[in-house]
Amino acid sequence: MKKILLIIIDGLSDRPIPQLKNKTPLEAAKTPNLDWLAKNGLCGKILPFQFPWQKVPESDTCHLALFGYDPKLYYLGRGPYEAAGIGLKMKEEDVALRVNFATVNKNLKVIDRRAGRIEKTQPLIKSLSGARIKGVRFLMKKSVGHRAVLVLRGKNLSKAITDGDPRLVEEKVRKIFPKDKTKESRFTAEVLNKFLINAHWILKDHPFNKERKDKKLPPANYLLVRGAGKFKKTPSLYLKYGLKAACLASPESLYRGIAKILGMKLIKVREKDTSPISNPKWKILPIKKIIKKYDFIFCHIKTADSLAEDGNFFGKKEFIEKIDKNLKTLLNLKNTLIVVTADHSTCSLLKRHCPEPIPILIYGKDKDLVKQFSEKACRKGKLGRFKQLDLMSKILALYRK
Repeated sequence: MKKILLIIIDGLSDRPIPQLKNKTPLEAAKTPNLDWLAKNGLCGKILPFQFPWQKVPESDTCHLALFGYDPKLYYLGRGPYEAAGIGLKMKEEDVALRVNFATVNKNLKVIDRRAGRIEKTQPLIKSLSGARIKGVRFLMKKSVGHRAVLVLRGKNLSKAITDGDPRLVEEKVRKIFPKDKTKESRFTAEVLNKFLINAHWILKDHPFNKERKDKKLPPANYLLVRGAGKFKKTPSLYLKYGLKAACLASPESLYRGIAKILGMKLIKVREKDTSPISNPKWKILPIKKIIKKYDFIFCHIKTADSLAEDGNFFGKKEFIEKIDKNLKTLLNLKNTLIVVTADHSTCSLLKRHCPEPIPILIYGKDKDLVKQFSEKACRKGKLGRFKQLDLMSKILALYRK
């Protein structure tokens, strides 16, 4: 029976970097296994999905597009996917938001959007979760690293509110505003603004943050919120394509949340992968074992994106090499389409997502003249340039050929 293995290397592609001899981290990396797959497969470039109002492609909407779900029809907002990823069950009236613990100064100007990539946030969350304002209960649960999920539970709530996260340092945190003129959105913005102000004062004086300041660490004294959304059911991959699917991704992650909402079986993995010292083998190692049970395996590897967002292009290059080394065990998989690409580009010099097209290889059916897996080499591939939303149709055409 044929299988599909989709490996997403988050933020894989980049722009040329002077310190890497004007190569991208992918071009500079030694990747014999990725190059072998490209040489014996089909290559091309993907144009990542982007809403007109988005400045750059975002992970959640890009992943929906990768799986062939048009975000214009199916996107719930970032919050519900994050909530599903950490096992936080939502009710239909709940509004969920993604949260960053951040560091702000006395004027509420953002100093660090991730509070030094703080990990231990449980004491802070405990001090905030369960608060009530005008009949709305505020629930918080820890996610990966500096991230958390905030759920507003009550009546007359709306997801039509703006973000509080300015996305940039040296900018003041943003007040929450309603996106429409309904009383529900005005009420939701009002109670959330009150919660965020109260939360700041609690965090500012929290013993845990005082201890961090004594250790010269940035205090996690503000909650940057974004991606408000409400939960609703989405057709599964099995209903849409007839594929029994499984997901290998970090615990407590957005990607597991998307996979869960799309009906994939979540496979337990050993470690989180936002740290430079993470090892992609814990995502790749189980593939050969579980692929017998499933038609479609989605394997998500995060760290390259995190390194690029930190401006660590040398680390990104080295991590890509680490991924490549672990891919060797998959080269002898039989009757399997191996697809390797990214969700979006992350530019190390900009320290953020960027709109550059992303390389793709599909191994297991046909081949073209591309000899290397890189941004430049894949331009000449037989797959050509195509929209991210068209990826699944191309995969399925080869799968059923």
